[in-house]
Amino acid sequence: MSPPAVKEKKSKDAAAAAVAEPPAEQPQPTTNTTDLEAVPQHDPKELLKESLKRTLDMYTGQAVARMPTNPKATKARMRFKLKGYAGGEVAADIQKEVASLPGSTPHEAAATAGPQQPPQPKPADSEMSKMIDSMRPSGDGAGDSISNALAIRGGPNAHRSADSILSIAQRKLPPKPNWHPPWKLKRVISGHTGWVRCVAVDPSNEWFATAGNDRMIKIWDLASGTLKLTLTNHVGTIRSIQISDRHPYMFTGAEDNEVKCWDLEQNAVVRTYHGHLSGVYCTSLHPTLNILASGARDATVRVWDIRTKNAIHTMTGHTGTITSLASQAAEPQFISGSLDKMVKCWDLVAGKSYSTLTNHKKSIRSISIHPSQYAFASMAADNNKIWRCPKGNFERNISGHNAIPNCSAIRDGPEGAILVGGMDNGYLHFWDWKSGYKFQDIKGVPQPGSMSAENGVFCCAFDQSGSRLITGECDKTIKIYQEDESATQETHPLNWKAPSLISNRF
Repeated sequence: MSPPAVKEKKSKDAAAAAVAEPPAEQPQPTTNTTDLEAVPQHDPKELLKESLKRTLDMYTGQAVARMPTNPKATKARMRFKLKGYAGGEVAADIQKEVASLPGSTPHEAAATAGPQQPPQPKPADSEMSKMIDSMRPSGDGAGDSISNALAIRGGPNAHRSADSILSIAQRKLPPKPNWHPPWKLKRVISGHTGWVRCVAVDPSNEWFATAGNDRMIKIWDLASGTLKLTLTNHVGTIRSIQISDRHPYMFTGAEDNEVKCWDLEQNAVVRTYHGHLSGVYCTSLHPTLNILASGARDATVRVWDIRTKNAIHTMTGHTGTITSLASQAAEPQFISGSLDKMVKCWDLVAGKSYSTLTNHKKSIRSISIHPSQYAFASMAADNNKIWRCPKGNFERNISGHNAIPNCSAIRDGPEGAILVGGMDNGYLHFWDWKSGYKFQDIKGVPQPGSMSAENGVFCCAFDQSGSRLITGECDKTIKIYQEDESATQETHPLNWKAPSLISNRF
Protein backbone atom coordinates (compact mmCIF):
# COMPACT_ATOMS: atom_id res chain seq x y z
CA MET A 1 0.00 0.00 0.00
CA SER A 2 1.32 3.39 -0.95
CA PRO A 3 1.76 6.09 1.72
CA PRO A 4 -0.94 8.44 0.35
CA ALA A 5 -3.49 5.72 0.70
CA VAL A 6 -2.45 5.15 4.27
CA LYS A 7 -2.87 8.89 5.06
CA GLU A 8 -6.31 8.96 3.46
CA LYS A 9 -7.37 5.96 5.52
CA LYS A 10 -6.17 7.63 8.72
CA SER A 11 -8.12 10.81 7.96
CA LYS A 12 -11.32 8.83 7.33
CA ASP A 13 -10.90 6.97 10.64
CA ALA A 14 -10.41 10.25 12.49
CA ALA A 15 -13.57 11.70 10.97
CA ALA A 16 -15.57 8.63 11.91
CA ALA A 17 -14.31 8.81 15.46
CA ALA A 18 -15.22 12.46 15.66
CA VAL A 19 -18.76 11.70 14.57
CA ALA A 20 -19.12 8.84 16.96
CA GLU A 21 -17.85 10.75 20.03
CA PRO A 22 -20.27 13.32 21.52
CA PRO A 23 -19.05 16.90 21.85
CA ALA A 24 -17.57 17.95 25.11
CA GLU A 25 -20.01 19.73 27.46
CA GLN A 26 -19.66 23.51 27.84
CA PRO A 27 -19.11 24.77 31.37
CA GLN A 28 -22.39 26.12 32.87
CA PRO A 29 -22.42 29.23 35.06
CA THR A 30 -22.84 28.32 38.65
CA THR A 31 -25.16 30.21 41.01
CA ASN A 32 -23.54 31.93 43.95
CA THR A 33 -25.72 31.29 46.99
CA THR A 34 -23.89 33.91 49.01
CA ASP A 35 -25.27 36.77 46.76
CA LEU A 36 -28.93 35.92 47.50
CA GLU A 37 -28.27 35.79 51.16
CA ALA A 38 -26.72 39.29 50.98
CA VAL A 39 -30.01 40.96 49.72
CA PRO A 40 -32.00 42.14 52.81
CA GLN A 41 -35.54 40.78 53.06
CA HIS A 42 -38.12 43.48 54.26
CA ASP A 43 -41.53 42.91 55.68
CA PRO A 44 -44.27 44.72 53.62
CA LYS A 45 -45.91 45.89 56.82
CA GLU A 46 -42.72 47.57 57.92
CA LEU A 47 -42.35 49.26 54.53
CA LEU A 48 -45.94 50.56 54.74
CA LYS A 49 -45.32 51.93 58.23
CA GLU A 50 -42.20 53.76 57.05
CA SER A 51 -44.07 55.28 54.11
CA LEU A 52 -46.90 56.45 56.34
CA LYS A 53 -44.41 57.86 58.80
CA ARG A 54 -42.65 59.87 56.09
CA THR A 55 -46.01 61.23 54.84
CA LEU A 56 -47.09 62.13 58.36
CA ASP A 57 -43.82 63.87 59.09
CA MET A 58 -44.03 65.85 55.87
CA TYR A 59 -47.58 67.20 56.39
CA THR A 60 -47.26 67.62 60.13
CA GLY A 61 -44.22 69.73 59.67
CA GLN A 62 -46.08 72.12 57.37
CA ALA A 63 -49.03 72.39 59.73
CA VAL A 64 -46.83 73.07 62.73
CA ALA A 65 -44.81 75.72 60.93
CA ARG A 66 -46.65 78.86 61.97
CA MET A 67 -45.79 82.48 61.45
CA PRO A 68 -44.24 84.08 64.50
CA THR A 69 -46.66 86.11 66.55
CA ASN A 70 -46.44 89.87 66.47
CA PRO A 71 -46.80 91.32 69.98
CA LYS A 72 -47.86 94.74 68.69
CA ALA A 73 -50.65 93.27 66.57
CA THR A 74 -51.81 91.12 69.46
CA LYS A 75 -51.88 94.11 71.80
CA ALA A 76 -53.90 96.12 69.30
CA ARG A 77 -56.37 93.28 68.91
CA MET A 78 -56.75 92.93 72.65
CA ARG A 79 -57.17 96.67 73.05
CA PHE A 80 -59.99 96.56 70.51
CA LYS A 81 -61.65 93.75 72.43
CA LEU A 82 -61.37 95.66 75.67
CA LYS A 83 -63.13 98.63 74.13
CA GLY A 84 -65.98 96.36 73.15
CA TYR A 85 -66.40 95.08 76.72
CA ALA A 86 -66.80 97.85 79.27
CA GLY A 87 -65.66 95.85 82.29
CA GLY A 88 -66.67 92.50 83.74
CA GLU A 89 -65.05 89.08 83.73
CA VAL A 90 -64.41 89.05 79.97
CA ALA A 91 -62.41 92.30 80.15
CA ALA A 92 -60.40 90.97 83.06
CA ASP A 93 -59.51 87.81 81.14
CA ILE A 94 -58.40 89.83 78.14
CA GLN A 95 -56.29 92.02 80.38
CA LYS A 96 -54.57 88.91 81.77
CA GLU A 97 -53.92 87.69 78.24
CA VAL A 98 -52.25 91.00 77.38
CA ALA A 99 -50.11 90.78 80.52
CA SER A 100 -48.96 87.28 79.55
CA LEU A 101 -47.55 88.45 76.22
CA PRO A 102 -43.74 88.46 75.92
CA GLY A 103 -42.29 91.84 76.76
CA SER A 104 -45.44 93.14 78.46
CA THR A 105 -45.48 94.59 81.95
CA PRO A 106 -48.42 94.81 84.35
CA HIS A 107 -48.39 98.58 83.95
CA GLU A 108 -48.67 98.25 80.17
CA ALA A 109 -51.50 95.75 80.50
CA ALA A 110 -53.41 98.07 82.82
CA ALA A 111 -52.88 100.96 80.42
CA THR A 112 -54.14 98.82 77.55
CA ALA A 113 -57.31 97.94 79.44
CA GLY A 114 -58.04 101.52 80.41
CA PRO A 115 -60.39 102.54 83.17
CA GLN A 116 -63.38 100.32 83.82
CA GLN A 117 -66.43 102.43 83.02
CA PRO A 118 -70.08 101.52 82.89
CA PRO A 119 -71.60 101.23 79.39
CA GLN A 120 -72.41 104.59 77.90
CA PRO A 121 -75.53 105.18 75.78
CA LYS A 122 -74.93 105.33 72.06
CA PRO A 123 -74.87 108.89 70.74
CA ALA A 124 -77.64 109.96 68.45
CA ASP A 125 -75.38 110.72 65.52
CA SER A 126 -72.47 108.34 65.09
CA GLU A 127 -69.50 108.96 62.86
CA MET A 128 -70.86 106.52 60.30
CA SER A 129 -74.21 108.28 60.10
CA LYS A 130 -72.46 111.65 59.72
CA MET A 131 -70.37 110.28 56.88
CA ILE A 132 -73.44 108.83 55.17
CA ASP A 133 -75.32 112.13 55.55
CA SER A 134 -72.40 113.99 54.04
CA MET A 135 -72.48 111.70 50.98
CA ARG A 136 -76.23 112.01 50.49
CA PRO A 137 -77.26 114.28 47.60
CA SER A 138 -79.43 117.22 48.51
CA GLY A 139 -83.16 116.72 48.17
CA ASP A 140 -83.15 112.91 48.33
CA GLY A 141 -84.85 110.75 50.91
CA ALA A 142 -83.69 108.18 53.39
CA GLY A 143 -83.35 105.56 50.71
CA ASP A 144 -80.14 107.19 49.46
CA SER A 145 -78.51 106.97 52.89
CA ILE A 146 -79.31 103.27 52.98
CA SER A 147 -77.83 102.83 49.52
CA ASN A 148 -74.69 104.80 50.40
CA ALA A 149 -74.20 102.91 53.65
CA LEU A 150 -74.49 99.59 51.84
CA ALA A 151 -72.13 100.84 49.16
CA ILE A 152 -69.56 101.75 51.82
CA ARG A 153 -69.80 98.35 53.50
CA GLY A 154 -70.56 96.01 50.62
CA GLY A 155 -68.44 97.14 47.70
CA PRO A 156 -69.53 97.40 44.06
CA ASN A 157 -72.49 94.99 44.35
CA ALA A 158 -74.00 96.69 47.36
CA HIS A 159 -76.17 99.09 45.35
CA ARG A 160 -78.01 96.10 43.91
CA SER A 161 -78.73 94.86 47.43
CA ALA A 162 -79.82 98.35 48.44
CA ASP A 163 -82.26 98.49 45.55
CA SER A 164 -83.78 95.15 46.50
CA ILE A 165 -84.10 96.17 50.15
CA LEU A 166 -85.67 99.49 49.22
CA SER A 167 -88.07 97.81 46.80
CA ILE A 168 -89.22 95.46 49.57
CA ALA A 169 -89.54 98.32 52.04
CA GLN A 170 -91.54 100.45 49.62
CA ARG A 171 -93.81 97.62 48.50
CA LYS A 172 -97.31 97.71 49.88
CA LEU A 173 -99.13 94.69 51.16
CA PRO A 174 -102.28 93.71 49.27
CA PRO A 175 -105.41 95.11 50.86
CA LYS A 176 -107.58 92.96 53.04
CA PRO A 177 -110.34 91.38 50.94
CA ASN A 178 -113.98 92.12 51.45
CA TRP A 179 -116.20 89.38 52.77
CA HIS A 180 -118.50 87.88 50.15
CA PRO A 181 -121.27 85.35 50.76
CA PRO A 182 -120.64 81.96 49.18
CA TRP A 183 -122.44 80.85 46.05
CA LYS A 184 -124.36 77.62 45.69
CA LEU A 185 -126.16 75.77 42.92
CA LYS A 186 -129.88 76.54 42.68
CA ARG A 187 -131.08 75.04 39.41
CA VAL A 188 -129.96 72.72 36.62
CA ILE A 189 -131.67 73.09 33.24
CA SER A 190 -131.49 70.44 30.54
CA GLY A 191 -132.65 70.76 26.96
CA HIS A 192 -129.64 71.07 24.68
CA THR A 193 -128.31 68.07 22.81
CA GLY A 194 -124.76 69.41 22.58
CA TRP A 195 -122.24 71.44 24.51
CA VAL A 196 -123.60 74.79 25.67
CA ARG A 197 -121.11 77.29 24.29
CA CYS A 198 -122.62 80.74 24.94
CA VAL A 199 -125.19 82.51 27.08
CA ALA A 200 -126.67 86.03 27.12
CA VAL A 201 -129.23 87.69 29.39
CA ASP A 202 -132.00 89.97 28.11
CA PRO A 203 -131.71 93.62 29.26
CA SER A 204 -135.20 93.33 30.76
CA ASN A 205 -133.94 90.46 32.95
CA GLU A 206 -136.94 88.29 32.02
CA TRP A 207 -135.28 85.69 29.81
CA PHE A 208 -131.89 84.50 28.62
CA ALA A 209 -130.63 82.76 25.50
CA THR A 210 -128.17 79.88 25.12
CA ALA A 211 -126.65 78.07 22.14
CA GLY A 212 -123.96 75.53 21.42
CA ASN A 213 -122.88 72.53 19.42
CA ASP A 214 -126.43 71.48 18.54
CA ARG A 215 -126.73 74.65 16.34
CA MET A 216 -129.92 75.67 18.14
CA ILE A 217 -130.69 78.89 20.01
CA LYS A 218 -132.93 78.34 22.99
CA ILE A 219 -134.80 81.06 24.88
CA TRP A 220 -135.42 80.32 28.57
CA ASP A 221 -137.55 82.02 31.19
CA LEU A 222 -135.19 83.33 33.84
CA ALA A 223 -137.59 83.00 36.77
CA SER A 224 -138.90 79.49 36.15
CA GLY A 225 -136.23 78.02 33.87
CA THR A 226 -138.78 76.80 31.31
CA LEU A 227 -138.08 76.73 27.58
CA LYS A 228 -139.92 79.44 25.65
CA LEU A 229 -138.54 79.27 22.12
CA THR A 230 -136.07 77.42 19.90
CA LEU A 231 -134.48 79.09 16.85
CA THR A 232 -132.52 77.34 14.10
CA ASN A 233 -130.69 78.76 11.11
CA HIS A 234 -126.97 78.22 11.61
CA VAL A 235 -125.25 75.19 10.11
CA GLY A 236 -122.26 75.26 12.46
CA THR A 237 -121.56 75.39 16.17
CA ILE A 238 -122.78 78.69 17.63
CA ARG A 239 -119.99 80.28 19.66
CA SER A 240 -121.36 83.71 20.66
CA ILE A 241 -124.65 85.49 21.45
CA GLN A 242 -125.21 89.23 21.96
CA ILE A 243 -128.56 90.88 22.81
CA SER A 244 -128.99 94.57 22.05
CA ASP A 245 -130.32 96.89 24.74
CA ARG A 246 -131.48 99.51 22.22
CA HIS A 247 -133.02 97.39 19.46
CA PRO A 248 -135.09 94.19 19.41
CA TYR A 249 -132.13 92.40 17.87
CA MET A 250 -130.01 89.42 18.82
CA PHE A 251 -126.68 88.65 17.13
CA THR A 252 -125.04 85.27 16.87
CA GLY A 253 -121.66 84.14 15.54
CA ALA A 254 -120.98 80.56 14.51
CA GLU A 255 -118.34 78.31 13.02
CA ASP A 256 -120.12 78.51 9.65
CA ASN A 257 -118.22 81.81 9.08
CA GLU A 258 -121.38 83.90 9.45
CA VAL A 259 -122.73 86.50 11.84
CA LYS A 260 -126.53 86.69 11.90
CA CYS A 261 -128.94 89.32 13.16
CA TRP A 262 -132.20 87.98 14.61
CA ASP A 263 -135.35 90.06 14.89
CA LEU A 264 -136.86 89.10 18.22
CA GLU A 265 -140.28 90.36 17.16
CA GLN A 266 -140.39 88.09 14.13
CA ASN A 267 -138.11 85.36 15.53
CA ALA A 268 -136.27 85.21 12.23
CA VAL A 269 -132.95 86.17 10.69
CA VAL A 270 -133.12 89.60 9.04
CA ARG A 271 -129.42 90.20 8.21
CA THR A 272 -126.35 88.09 7.62
CA TYR A 273 -122.88 89.59 7.76
CA HIS A 274 -120.47 87.95 5.33
CA GLY A 275 -116.74 88.48 5.27
CA HIS A 276 -114.98 86.16 7.66
CA LEU A 277 -112.89 83.44 6.05
CA SER A 278 -113.19 81.06 8.99
CA GLY A 279 -115.35 80.30 12.00
CA VAL A 280 -116.57 83.21 14.14
CA TYR A 281 -115.64 82.64 17.79
CA CYS A 282 -116.73 85.85 19.53
CA THR A 283 -118.87 88.94 19.02
CA SER A 284 -119.36 92.17 20.94
CA LEU A 285 -121.89 95.00 20.65
CA HIS A 286 -120.79 98.56 21.20
CA PRO A 287 -122.71 100.04 24.16
CA THR A 288 -123.52 103.38 22.47
CA LEU A 289 -122.91 103.01 18.73
CA ASN A 290 -124.82 100.88 16.26
CA ILE A 291 -121.84 98.73 15.43
CA LEU A 292 -120.90 95.13 16.06
CA ALA A 293 -117.44 93.58 16.22
CA SER A 294 -116.68 89.95 15.53
CA GLY A 295 -113.51 87.93 15.95
CA ALA A 296 -112.80 84.74 14.07
CA ARG A 297 -110.36 81.99 13.43
CA ASP A 298 -108.91 83.99 10.52
CA ALA A 299 -107.19 86.26 13.13
CA THR A 300 -109.14 89.37 12.12
CA VAL A 301 -111.57 91.63 13.96
CA ARG A 302 -114.32 92.92 11.70
CA VAL A 303 -116.49 95.87 12.64
CA TRP A 304 -119.98 95.92 11.10
CA ASP A 305 -122.69 98.51 10.73
CA ILE A 306 -125.66 96.57 12.06
CA ARG A 307 -128.11 98.50 9.86
CA THR A 308 -126.45 98.28 6.43
CA LYS A 309 -124.45 95.05 6.84
CA ASN A 310 -121.34 96.91 5.64
CA ALA A 311 -117.93 96.19 7.10
CA ILE A 312 -116.57 99.41 8.61
CA HIS A 313 -113.12 98.04 9.46
CA THR A 314 -111.18 94.85 9.05
CA MET A 315 -108.61 95.12 11.81
CA THR A 316 -105.59 92.85 11.52
CA GLY A 317 -102.59 92.28 13.73
CA HIS A 318 -103.30 89.05 15.55
CA THR A 319 -101.59 85.87 14.43
CA GLY A 320 -103.94 83.39 16.10
CA THR A 321 -107.59 82.67 16.61
CA ILE A 322 -109.41 85.51 18.35
CA THR A 323 -111.22 83.94 21.28
CA SER A 324 -112.66 86.93 23.13
CA LEU A 325 -113.88 90.45 22.47
CA ALA A 326 -115.02 93.18 24.84
CA SER A 327 -116.30 96.70 24.19
CA GLN A 328 -116.89 99.87 26.16
CA ALA A 329 -117.91 103.44 25.40
CA ALA A 330 -114.52 104.95 26.31
CA GLU A 331 -111.08 104.21 24.91
CA PRO A 332 -110.18 101.53 24.06
CA GLN A 333 -113.59 100.87 22.60
CA PHE A 334 -112.73 97.31 21.59
CA ILE A 335 -110.33 94.90 23.28
CA SER A 336 -109.47 91.51 21.83
CA GLY A 337 -107.66 88.45 23.15
CA SER A 338 -106.20 85.72 20.99
CA LEU A 339 -104.48 82.38 21.06
CA ASP A 340 -101.27 84.20 20.06
CA LYS A 341 -100.94 85.26 23.76
CA MET A 342 -101.57 88.92 22.94
CA VAL A 343 -104.20 91.41 24.02
CA LYS A 344 -104.85 94.29 21.62
CA CYS A 345 -106.56 97.61 22.29
CA TRP A 346 -108.12 98.91 19.09
CA ASP A 347 -108.51 102.45 17.85
CA LEU A 348 -111.98 102.46 16.33
CA VAL A 349 -111.43 105.63 14.29
CA ALA A 350 -108.16 104.55 12.71
CA GLY A 351 -109.14 100.90 12.45
CA LYS A 352 -105.88 99.59 13.93
CA SER A 353 -104.45 98.69 17.30
CA TYR A 354 -102.63 101.34 19.31
CA SER A 355 -101.54 99.07 22.16
CA THR A 356 -100.44 95.43 22.21
CA LEU A 357 -100.10 93.71 25.58
CA THR A 358 -97.73 90.75 25.61
CA ASN A 359 -97.43 89.95 29.32
CA HIS A 360 -99.26 86.63 29.06
CA LYS A 361 -97.32 83.44 28.47
CA LYS A 362 -100.36 81.37 27.53
CA SER A 363 -103.27 81.85 25.16
CA ILE A 364 -105.87 84.41 26.21
CA ARG A 365 -109.24 82.74 26.59
CA SER A 366 -111.49 85.44 28.02
CA ILE A 367 -111.67 89.20 28.51
CA SER A 368 -114.13 91.01 30.75
CA ILE A 369 -114.53 94.72 31.50
CA HIS A 370 -115.19 96.06 34.97
CA PRO A 371 -118.67 97.65 35.09
CA SER A 372 -117.65 100.68 37.16
CA GLN A 373 -113.86 100.95 37.15
CA TYR A 374 -111.77 101.96 34.17
CA ALA A 375 -110.11 98.55 33.96
CA PHE A 376 -110.47 95.11 32.44
CA ALA A 377 -109.29 91.56 33.16
CA SER A 378 -107.78 89.01 30.81
CA MET A 379 -107.71 85.32 31.65
CA ALA A 380 -105.22 82.71 30.51
CA ALA A 381 -103.83 79.45 31.83
CA ASP A 382 -100.82 81.17 33.42
CA ASN A 383 -102.53 84.04 35.26
CA ASN A 384 -105.42 86.42 35.29
CA LYS A 385 -104.14 89.94 34.72
CA ILE A 386 -105.72 93.26 35.59
CA TRP A 387 -105.10 96.17 33.21
CA ARG A 388 -105.80 99.86 33.46
CA CYS A 389 -107.33 101.71 30.55
CA PRO A 390 -106.84 103.43 28.19
CA LYS A 391 -103.29 102.27 27.40
CA GLY A 392 -103.62 98.90 29.05
CA ASN A 393 -101.12 99.49 31.86
CA PHE A 394 -100.51 96.29 33.78
CA GLU A 395 -101.66 96.49 37.40
CA ARG A 396 -101.43 93.05 39.05
CA ASN A 397 -101.92 89.31 38.71
CA ILE A 398 -104.75 87.20 40.07
CA SER A 399 -103.90 83.52 40.23
CA GLY A 400 -105.13 80.31 41.75
CA HIS A 401 -107.06 78.48 39.02
CA ASN A 402 -104.30 76.20 37.59
CA ALA A 403 -106.43 75.28 34.59
CA ILE A 404 -107.45 76.52 31.17
CA PRO A 405 -110.14 79.20 31.54
CA ASN A 406 -113.02 79.39 29.10
CA CYS A 407 -115.08 82.33 30.36
CA SER A 408 -115.16 85.11 32.92
CA ALA A 409 -117.54 87.71 34.32
CA ILE A 410 -117.26 90.64 36.73
CA ARG A 411 -119.97 91.79 39.11
CA ASP A 412 -119.89 95.00 41.12
CA GLY A 413 -121.92 94.71 44.32
CA PRO A 414 -122.33 96.29 47.74
CA GLU A 415 -119.63 94.05 49.23
CA GLY A 416 -117.24 94.96 46.42
CA ALA A 417 -116.57 93.57 42.97
CA ILE A 418 -115.92 89.89 42.32
CA LEU A 419 -114.33 88.12 39.37
CA VAL A 420 -115.70 84.74 38.30
CA GLY A 421 -113.93 82.33 35.99
CA GLY A 422 -115.16 79.09 34.46
CA MET A 423 -112.50 76.48 33.87
CA ASP A 424 -112.06 73.62 31.47
CA ASN A 425 -111.80 71.15 34.37
CA GLY A 426 -115.30 71.98 35.65
CA TYR A 427 -114.36 74.44 38.39
CA LEU A 428 -115.89 77.85 39.06
CA HIS A 429 -113.49 80.18 40.86
CA PHE A 430 -114.57 83.33 42.70
CA TRP A 431 -112.01 86.09 43.44
CA ASP A 432 -112.29 89.32 45.34
CA TRP A 433 -111.45 92.02 42.81
CA LYS A 434 -109.74 94.42 45.20
CA SER A 435 -107.26 92.00 46.72
CA GLY A 436 -107.21 89.06 44.29
CA TYR A 437 -108.11 86.65 47.10
CA LYS A 438 -109.97 83.53 45.95
CA PHE A 439 -112.73 83.10 48.47
CA GLN A 440 -114.54 80.14 46.86
CA ASP A 441 -114.28 77.48 44.20
CA ILE A 442 -117.07 75.14 43.12
CA LYS A 443 -116.48 71.87 41.29
CA GLY A 444 -119.35 71.07 38.97
CA VAL A 445 -120.93 67.65 38.98
CA PRO A 446 -121.89 66.31 35.53
CA GLN A 447 -125.47 65.25 35.10
CA PRO A 448 -126.32 61.53 35.14
CA GLY A 449 -125.53 59.90 31.84
CA SER A 450 -122.52 62.13 31.08
CA MET A 451 -118.91 61.12 31.37
CA SER A 452 -116.74 62.55 34.11
CA ALA A 453 -114.64 64.28 31.43
CA GLU A 454 -117.69 66.27 30.29
CA ASN A 455 -117.26 68.68 33.14
CA GLY A 456 -116.03 71.91 31.58
CA VAL A 457 -117.61 75.33 32.03
CA PHE A 458 -117.79 77.00 28.60
CA CYS A 459 -119.67 80.24 29.32
CA CYS A 460 -120.97 82.30 32.22
CA ALA A 461 -122.93 85.51 32.68
CA PHE A 462 -124.57 87.43 35.51
CA ASP A 463 -128.16 88.51 35.20
CA GLN A 464 -128.98 92.23 35.21
CA SER A 465 -129.39 92.31 38.99
CA GLY A 466 -126.13 90.45 39.62
CA SER A 467 -127.82 88.03 42.02
CA ARG A 468 -127.72 85.00 39.71
CA LEU A 469 -124.89 83.45 37.75
CA ILE A 470 -125.78 81.42 34.66
CA THR A 471 -123.28 78.93 33.25
CA GLY A 472 -123.29 76.73 30.17
CA GLU A 473 -121.39 73.49 30.53
CA CYS A 474 -119.96 70.56 28.68
CA ASP A 475 -122.53 68.09 30.02
CA LYS A 476 -125.25 69.84 27.90
CA THR A 477 -126.80 71.54 30.93
CA ILE A 478 -127.35 75.10 32.11
CA LYS A 479 -126.69 75.77 35.77
CA ILE A 480 -127.88 78.74 37.80
CA TYR A 481 -126.02 79.77 40.96
CA GLN A 482 -127.14 82.17 43.67
CA GLU A 483 -125.60 83.60 46.80
CA ASP A 484 -126.33 81.85 50.08
CA GLU A 485 -128.63 84.25 51.90
CA SER A 486 -128.21 82.48 55.24
CA ALA A 487 -124.41 82.80 55.23
CA THR A 488 -122.75 85.26 57.60
CA GLN A 489 -119.20 86.13 58.51
CA GLU A 490 -119.50 83.89 61.57
CA THR A 491 -120.68 80.82 59.64
CA HIS A 492 -118.28 81.40 56.72
CA PRO A 493 -115.26 83.31 58.09
CA LEU A 494 -112.71 84.93 55.86
CA ASN A 495 -109.61 82.74 56.07
CA TRP A 496 -107.15 85.28 54.77
CA LYS A 497 -103.58 85.86 55.87
CA ALA A 498 -101.52 88.78 54.65
CA PRO A 499 -98.49 87.54 52.70
CA SER A 500 -95.03 88.68 53.70
CA LEU A 501 -93.20 91.33 51.73
CA ILE A 502 -90.47 88.97 50.64
CA SER A 503 -92.83 86.19 49.51
CA ASN A 504 -94.76 88.76 47.47
CA ARG A 505 -91.63 90.05 45.84
CA PHE A 506 -92.39 89.22 42.19
